[in-house]
Amino acid sequence: MTRLDPSLAQEFEAALAWWQMAGVDCDFADDATAWLAEPGAAPATAGAQGVPPRRAGANAPVSSPQDIVARGLAPLPAATEQAVPARRDWLGDSPPADLAAFRQWWMETPDLSPSRGFPRVPPRGERGAALMVLVPQPEADDSDRLLDGPQGRLLANILAAMGLDESAVYIAACLPAHTPMADLPVLAAGGMDAVTAHHVKLVAPARLVAFGSALGPMLGGTSDQALREINYIAGNIPVLSSEALDALMDMPRLKARFWRRWMEWSETV
Repeated sequence: MTRLDPSLAQEFEAALAWWQMAGVDCDFADDATAWLAEPGAAPATAGAQGVPPRRAGANAPVSSPQDIVARGLAPLPAATEQAVPARRDWLGDSPPADLAAFRQWWMETPDLSPSRGFPRVPPRGERGAALMVLVPQPEADDSDRLLDGPQGRLLANILAAMGLDESAVYIAACLPAHTPMADLPVLAAGGMDAVTAHHVKLVAPARLVAFGSALGPMLGGTSDQALREINYIAGNIPVLSSEALDALMDMPRLKARFWRRWMEWSETV
């Protein structure tokens, strides 16, 4: 019995199946990555009709990325760098002087929210809170109350386990409205980091927990290194950085890791 040579569509299907079996189905980098390119690999020379010539063994089944490279498929072109927007002074010459003024400014300032399809949601809590909780953005279904969905219920359970009443906690987001696919480092570079800094200064909490691995730039740090403290007021504010609440919901092991870090952190601050 003779084996039929696979079609090009079958070869690509086999290549995708190989990656899926290897557990690789997503790329979370901002730039396109030439996953199948080897160092120094050159694109195949196009023939007279602009079609790359088939190499020897092109009809063989695809069994690895190296097979695809060997057949002359050109690597993916590098994506152009994303332009960083010009930095904007959102606070101006007369920034809000207290939390009441900040909430009004937060809800009414034009263009402050990059999202147009979701309502703005105010922060909640009082100045001088024992703990400030900072999240990237409101939940998708939030309207009048910040974190009024599953993430909020998880946070309530976390605070109860900590022995903290929600009335002693200030809960805030870095963005006024839910913003799908929000690029927090880019928004921070555009001036939202100064807004977050002013917000924390007005709250003046004893401690701060940042739920979100991309919150570093919003707090004056980087995305690569977790902050340990910030000095927005006279004294330094201890900071505990953690994964986002939705990540904790999806991965129970992250909950356990957060709790261990909280226990260690709370004993030293």
